[in-house]
Amino acid sequence: MEGWLAEIVHTIVVVIECMAVLIIAFAAAEAFVRVAALAFGKSDESVRRAIYIRFLHWLVAALTFQLAADIAHTAIDAGWEQLGQVAAVAAIRTFTSYFLERDIREAAAEK
Repeated sequence: MEGWLAEIVHTIVVVIECMAVLIIAFAAAEAFVRVAALAFGKSDESVRRAIYIRFLHWLVAALTFQLAADIAHTAIDAGWEQLGQVAAVAAIRTFTSYFLERDIREAAAEK
């Protein structure tokens, strides 16, 4: 029974991590296309800020998905070493998300 549950959780973790990677890839591609379009058009500060804010929103979403995958992974591999690693990664991702959200608020306030 335990092996079966571990296999299901592992599959779920891989799917969630794939979702995070797809979000990052989409966000990067979208931001690149928009920034490249600025090179050939009129460069407006508000347009650059909007691109930046949208990109940050996607990155925060991807970080949230990756944190969810880490939490799900600890459900099957909950040794002290693994818990410590997940706690460290969760702290780093939480701080990163906090600062990204702060940048989003500041950029939105500058409008």
